[in-house]
Amino acid sequence: RRLRQSNIKCRTITLKISCEDKKGLIASVSTFVFSHAGNIVNLDQYTDPDKKMFFMRIEWEKEGFKIKKDDLSKKTKEFFFENKINGSWELFHSDINPRMAIFVSKYDHCLYDLLLRCKSGELKCEIPLIISNHNDLTYIAKYFNIDFVYVPVKKEDRVEAEDKELKLLNKYKIDFIVLARYMQILSSKIVSMFPNKIINIHHSFLPAFKGAKPYHQAYEKGVKIIGASSHFVTEELDQGPIIQQDVIHVSHKDKIKDLIIKGRDIERRVLAESVKLYIQNRIFSCGNRTIIL
Repeated sequence: RRLRQSNIKCRTITLKISCEDKKGLIASVSTFVFSHAGNIVNLDQYTDPDKKMFFMRIEWEKEGFKIKKDDLSKKTKEFFFENKINGSWELFHSDINPRMAIFVSKYDHCLYDLLLRCKSGELKCEIPLIISNHNDLTYIAKYFNIDFVYVPVKKEDRVEAEDKELKLLNKYKIDFIVLARYMQILSSKIVSMFPNKIINIHHSFLPAFKGAKPYHQAYEKGVKIIGASSHFVTEELDQGPIIQQDVIHVSHKDKIKDLIIKGRDIERRVLAESVKLYIQNRIFSCGNRTIIL
């Protein structure tokens, strides 16, 4: 079932629910919102038949809603307890933009794209911090007036570097992280502190063309499509739940430089779409899969 109103410009509240499936959940949650004078503008749900899990995203107008912001979490918790709903939930307010940190190395295409989309208002978030293991892209941060912190990551002092990164993330009150072609592996400590809150992007040659120069390998093999995948970061390298993927056709006429150009373009698009879905609170995790509502 789906109820959707496009081009919502009013302030809204969004409730995300992941719980065991049972009868009457849609009716119960809708009644909870309606009973407090909430006008529902968006409602999406999905039931996973294998795991018997229920996922729901419901959005309603803030204006006229009778529960005050400071009391909403308490009231929602009481509602779950009274209705014996066994699961997790999150609340989001559209007038509070999430704070995103970008990790980057030397490639600038994804970084530029995210910053421009944020500046234009397409991505409704704040970007107060860029962290890099190289100094090459400092000038981009200066242009956009964003703090850029150089944190070199070397094998002998990796722990020290990770501690510095964690302190920065805490200092800037970061809600989620985007790896915009960051060429380092994050520690389990950072990953555990941001579960399903770190988005990575890479080419879709994995696992066929691992390691350095994947586009050169693809060219030698005469591939006919190239693509990009975005996923949440887990402790297992490049094995986290996939958020978005896309491909583009190539031919024998394309040289290596053409593959690189097309590959970077699709990486930008896939990463931006993933970040947008995250900001809109549309991504649910279900084991090693994602549900997009």
